[in-house]
Amino acid sequence: MGASTTLPCSEDASPPAWVLSSLHPECEYIFQLARDEQRCLREITDLGNLSSSSGCLPVWDSVVCWPRAAVGETIHSPCPAVFSVIKNNTGIVSRNCTPGGWSHPFPPYHEACSVEDEIPEESYFATVKLIYTVGYGASLLSLSVAVAILMLFRRLHCARNYIHMQLFLTFILKSVAVFIKDATLFSSDDTDHCTLSTVACKVSVVFCHYCIMTNFFWLLVEAVYLNFLLVSAFPRSRRCLWSFALLGWGFPLVCIILWICSRLYFEDTECWDINEDSPYWWIIKGPIVVSIGVNFFLFVNIIRILVQKLNPRLIQFNNSAQYRRLTKSTLLLIPLFGTHYMVFSFLPDYFNVSLRLCIELCLGSFQGLIVAVLYCFLNQEVQNEIRLRWMRNQEGSYVVVPVGAKGSQMDTPF
Repeated sequence: MGASTTLPCSEDASPPAWVLSSLHPECEYIFQLARDEQRCLREITDLGNLSSSSGCLPVWDSVVCWPRAAVGETIHSPCPAVFSVIKNNTGIVSRNCTPGGWSHPFPPYHEACSVEDEIPEESYFATVKLIYTVGYGASLLSLSVAVAILMLFRRLHCARNYIHMQLFLTFILKSVAVFIKDATLFSSDDTDHCTLSTVACKVSVVFCHYCIMTNFFWLLVEAVYLNFLLVSAFPRSRRCLWSFALLGWGFPLVCIILWICSRLYFEDTECWDINEDSPYWWIIKGPIVVSIGVNFFLFVNIIRILVQKLNPRLIQFNNSAQYRRLTKSTLLLIPLFGTHYMVFSFLPDYFNVSLRLCIELCLGSFQGLIVAVLYCFLNQEVQNEIRLRWMRNQEGSYVVVPVGAKGSQMDTPF
């Protein structure tokens, strides 16, 4: 009866870190296999001068590195680390060393390691790409119209709508950045986007990261501003708006510049869209995670304040309608505070990749459309202004502006 040997688990068996929304998953399989192949070939080279011609020689079968074995010996290998990117597999693959050479692996890889079920296929990514392309396209169109409306109607110029416009712009830029990055990295099926390293692709990745960061921080500004409104402590000055602008546009720019410098000097590899085990990735991811956490606590504080203010015994009658209206806006803002980001930010990056892709790419791509609908097209003040403009154009005469069409008394006009 032949001897049996079990190979130890690979040193690189721990799943790699997934980039927040930049790395296409198939790249992980490609790079993991490339690393395993290089390590195996080095071992074969090192043992080449010492090994005899008897038995089965070391071999790389494109998946597993099989060591030298004597005739009649059976080698057992755990599922390769590459299959653990999606799910931790505990299957075993074996091969016999026969007088005629290595036998075929048994059971086959797709049975022992659930390859066909667990590795995302090209059709899956094509479907995901189609969905988020439609989502970002719809968001881009609706947000562009919303920004034009808020800019054209002077009565809508107030601090609240100014902040809304900045948030709309970040969603627009985010959509544009995704299209640019896809056009640069995935313009052709022949393009090896996993090893592509050009100035154009690096610029597109940097631009995409910056737009994503600005989007998160303007969501944070929205939350901070709403907290100020609810406690009636918003400073009525342009200086505060400039402070918001620096937080929303300036701080992400500083983080991006630091990240660019770190990649240039320490990790100038590929197209900068792969951040596996990179400590410098936290220059971008760290502030985003902090902003998500702060947003969550501000959201909880908003709910607490609203519960107190909406108590009929604690508010005056003339303020009741105003606070109820603000409550409606706050409840509509809940999805925009990034509650789902709060869940994924504190879980491992490789946790439930399929669900992460669906939520962050598919559902997230429609987030801009939802923002435009809730905070522009369904806004009562916007509808009043459009109605008044329509009546003036139809009748050709001046129409008295009703009180309800004017800016909110809780906003700071500018």
